[in-house]
Amino acid sequence: MNRAARVLAWWRDPRQWSALALVVVLLLALPALRALLEASMSSHMLVQMPLLAAAGFIGTRGLPAARRDRLYRLSGGALPLVLMTMVASSYWMLPRALDAALADPWAELAKFASLPLLAGAPLALAWQRFGPIARGFLWTNVVSMLAVLGWLYMAAPVRVCNSYLASAQYDAGLWMVGIALAGFLGWLVAWMAGPRKAALVVDAATGPERPPPITLPQPR
Repeated sequence: MNRAARVLAWWRDPRQWSALALVVVLLLALPALRALLEASMSSHMLVQMPLLAAAGFIGTRGLPAARRDRLYRLSGGALPLVLMTMVASSYWMLPRALDAALADPWAELAKFASLPLLAGAPLALAWQRFGPIARGFLWTNVVSMLAVLGWLYMAAPVRVCNSYLASAQYDAGLWMVGIALAGFLGWLVAWMAGPRKAALVVDAATGPERPPPITLPQPR
């Protein structure tokens, strides 16, 4: 087995994902890397925070299927999970939350805990239950929210975040609008390519949900 095949086999093994998620969170918590990412409003909102949420998503996907199903049932289904994701992610996009994370260590700790546990993990539990239409609806809502928030940051006549300059605020808004447009175009291309190809892209990124093997009763 060559190196590429070994890497692919390692990636397709969900047991490794929880360890990978923990490594990502620990790396982002390193003082040097944390200071580097939080020095810019763009990298703070569009690099550090999405990586924290992605760590929660990947770590949850690495849990055994029975445990994921139990968490899904205890959470009340897909709708409460999606609402939890939207509320947690939207809160940390607010200027006041950004200022608090930079000024208060407890707020910074809350950010590092809530984004993986209350944004990424619920999304992973709900995502596996969604069909193509529900996933497309959720994706377009996220993209539209990002575009609107980016436009507000660009159009604001005053500095809305005390920890960053107005120029950094404008740059962050510009990046948000650009990422939203790219995300929408990517989804549109995947949709036009057909549900089968779009499903292959999703499976390559998140891992396919394989049904349990069917066992036939043995004759007595």
